[in-house]
Amino acid sequence: MIQLFSRLVALGAISLALGQAQAKPNVLFIFADDQCYETVGNLGLTDIDTPNLDRLAKRGTQFTRAYNMGSWSGAVCVASRHMLITGRHIWRAQTASQVLRGKGKNLTPAQQATREAEYANLWPQVMGRAGYQTFFTGKWHIQAPADKAFQVARNIRGGMPNQTPEGYNRPLPGKPDPWSPYDVKFEGFWRGGKHWSEVVADDAVDYIGEAKRDERPFFMYIAFNAPHDPRQAPKEYIDRYPLSRIEVPENYLDEYPFKDAIGNSARLRDEKLGPFPRTHHAVKVHRQEYYAIIEHMDTQIGRILDALEKSGQADNTYIFFSADHGLGVGHHGLFGKQNLYEHSTRVPFIAAGPGIKGGDKIAAPIYLQDVMATSLDIAGAKRPEQVEFHSLMPLLNGKTKESQVKAVYGAYLDLQRSVTVGNWKLILYPKIPKARLYNVKRDPLEMNDQADDKSKAKIVKRLYKRLQKLQQATGDTIDLSAAFPDLG
Repeated sequence: MIQLFSRLVALGAISLALGQAQAKPNVLFIFADDQCYETVGNLGLTDIDTPNLDRLAKRGTQFTRAYNMGSWSGAVCVASRHMLITGRHIWRAQTASQVLRGKGKNLTPAQQATREAEYANLWPQVMGRAGYQTFFTGKWHIQAPADKAFQVARNIRGGMPNQTPEGYNRPLPGKPDPWSPYDVKFEGFWRGGKHWSEVVADDAVDYIGEAKRDERPFFMYIAFNAPHDPRQAPKEYIDRYPLSRIEVPENYLDEYPFKDAIGNSARLRDEKLGPFPRTHHAVKVHRQEYYAIIEHMDTQIGRILDALEKSGQADNTYIFFSADHGLGVGHHGLFGKQNLYEHSTRVPFIAAGPGIKGGDKIAAPIYLQDVMATSLDIAGAKRPEQVEFHSLMPLLNGKTKESQVKAVYGAYLDLQRSVTVGNWKLILYPKIPKARLYNVKRDPLEMNDQADDKSKAKIVKRLYKRLQKLQQATGDTIDLSAAFPDLG
C-alpha cells in the first residue's frame, strides 16, 4: 500500500512537472532594422500607417523612451545586436564579439574554451536550456553561426540587401531619379524573386504551425532587414505616400555643421545616400520610401500575428517588437544612424502578453536590449552572470514605475558621447571639442542647443560627471578630460 502510494505521488509529481513545463509561455520577438521611434502610427508623431503595430500596441504596452547605447562601428546594427544576443553593455559586448569571431584553428585551447563558453551563453542558447524550442529567420549580423545558435534557422541574411550605385546621391535637383524602389532590376530586397520581408513572414507563419505540434514552448527571433536601405516596397505602398503627403522634419538642415568631426561626412555610406547639401525634395523622396517599406513590413507583421491567433497560441505568448536603432532620414541634415540624436538612438518598443496592460504607455527610459533579460525572466531561465540589462516585467506588471535605467548612456566610436538624465541630454564631440545641451521634454526635436547658456553651466557639469561614471560602469576607456577640461 505504501509502495502504491509512493508511486502515485511520484507519478503526480512527474505529471505536475510536465504540466508546468508545457504551461511555460511562448516568446515571440519581432525585430526591425533602422526603424525610428516616431514611425509607429498610433503615436501620432509621423503621418504613417502601421495598422498592425497599432493593433499590437492596443493589445499591449509601449515604451516611449527605448534606447540603443550606440556603436563601436559604422554598422550600428552590429553593436546593437551583439548587446542583444550577449546581454552585455556596449564595450563588453564588443569584446564578446571579438571572442566569438575567433577561428577555432587559430585559437589556443584556453581561447577556444573561452569562445565556447561565450557561445553557450548567447540568448537562444540560454532559452534552449530553459526548455524552449528556438527559431530564427532573417537578419543575423552576429559573430556566431545562427544555424548553430538556434535549433531551427531559415533564410539567414547578412547586414543588408545589396545596394547599387544608382541608389546613392539621389535624387539630384533638376535630374531624373536613376533609381526606383519597386523596380526589381535593382535587386536588393527583391533578390531571389520575393521581397525579403515577405520571406521572413512566410518563415514565421510556417514555423508557428509547426511549433503547435511540439510540446515545448517556442522562442522565435524574427528579424526583418526592413526598413534598412535599399528602401524597397511594392509600388502600391509607394503610391500611398505621394510627396504631397510627406513633411520635411521640422529640424531639417541643409547640412549638419559638425558632420565631418563626428564621423558623418559624405564618405559615410549612410550619409551619401542623399545629396549634399540636402534638399527638401531629396528628404521627401527618401522618407516616402522609408514609410512605404515600413508599412509593407507592418503588413507582414500582421500576417504573423494572424497566424499566431489562428494557431490558438496567442493567449500564452509574450510578443515584443523593437528595432536595433533609429535613423535620421533628414533630421538635422543627417541620413544615417551614426549620431546620438533621439531619432537615431531611440526605437519603437511594444510588449504584449499575459498580464500586460493593453493600450498603455510607459515613459520610463529603458534599453531595447532589456528584452533579452525580460525573456529570461518569463522563461524562468537561469540568468548568466554576464547579462547586464534588466527585466522589464516589474514595469510591465505594475510592480514598479521606476526604471532601472537612471541615466541613458550613448556612444559612437571615439567621436561622440552622450548622457540623458531626466529631461536633460548632454552630447559631447571630443574631436572639436563641442558640447550640446537639450531639454528633450520641452525640445523633443533637439533644435535648441543650450550648452553655451551660462545659466545652464551647472547642469552641463552635473551631466558630465554622470557621463564619466557611466563610462567607468560600461568599460568606456575614452578620456574626455583633455577635450573638456572646464567640465571636470
